[in-house]
Amino acid sequence: MLRQRVITAVVLLLLALPSLLAREPVWFALFSGVVVAAGAWEWSRLNQAGGASAYLSAILMAAGCAALWWLAAPPQTLNLLWWLALAVWVLGGAWVLRGGVAGWARAPRGARWALGLALLWLAWLALNQAKAVGVNHLLSILCLVWVADIAAYFGGRAFGRRKLAPAISPGKSWEGVWSGLAGVLLLALIWTAVDGLGWVDSPSLYSVLQARWGWLGLILVCIFLGAMSVVGDLFESLVKRAAGAKDSSRLLPGHGGVLDRVDALLPVFPIAVALGGL
Repeated sequence: MLRQRVITAVVLLLLALPSLLAREPVWFALFSGVVVAAGAWEWSRLNQAGGASAYLSAILMAAGCAALWWLAAPPQTLNLLWWLALAVWVLGGAWVLRGGVAGWARAPRGARWALGLALLWLAWLALNQAKAVGVNHLLSILCLVWVADIAAYFGGRAFGRRKLAPAISPGKSWEGVWSGLAGVLLLALIWTAVDGLGWVDSPSLYSVLQARWGWLGLILVCIFLGAMSVVGDLFESLVKRAAGAKDSSRLLPGHGGVLDRVDALLPVFPIAVALGGL
C-alpha cells in the first residue's frame, strides 16, 4: 500500500509541476479543471447520481470552468462571491455537521448535487486566482492545509483522547485539531520570515494577511483557516458515510479518490481569497 501511495504521489507531482511552473496560466487552469471535473464525477456518485449523470456532472464542471476562464472576470468583481462562499461554508458547514449523516441523507438529492458542484467550482476559481498572484502565494495556502492535516495526524496519534466527531470520523480528536492549528501558526511565522528575505515571486498568504490585518489578525485568520480545513474534511467524511463508502472513488491508487485529497482545500481557498482581499 505504501509503495502504491508513493508511486501515485510521484505521478501526480510530475503532472502538476509543469502546469504550476508554466508561464501561461491556462495550463494550470486546465490541470486544475481536470481535477475538479473528476471531483464532480465522484460527488455525483456519492450522492446517488451515478452512471451517465456522473459523467454529465464532470462535463458540466469542465464547461463551467472553461466558460469562466473565457469570460475572464476581473478579480475585484468577485469579492462578493468570496464573502458569500465564506458565509456558506461557516453557516452551512455548521448546519450540515450538526444534522449529521442522517440529516444529509434526508436532504433532496438535487440540492446535494448542486451544492457539491458549486463548492468545487468556487474552489477552482479561488485556486486559479491564488495562482494568478504567484506560485509562492498558491503554495502558502496549499501548505497551510497540508501542515494542518499532518500535524493533526501526528498530534492525534500522540495525544488524542477526546473524540472530535465520532459519528462522522472516529479517528479525529480534539487534541489532533489543536496540534494542527499549532502547526499552521508555526508555518505562518516561518513563511512570513522567508518572504522578508525577498527570495519569492510573490507575497505569501501570511504576508498579505499580516499587512492587511496585523499580527493578531494573522494569528486569528490562520486559526480560522485551519479550523475550516477540518470542516471540509468532516463534510466529505459525512457524505461518504451517508453513501456507505470508504473512499470517494479509486481514481488515485493508494489514496482513494480526488475528493479524499482535496476535501480540506474546498473551504480554505475561497475563504483565504476573501480574507486576503485579493
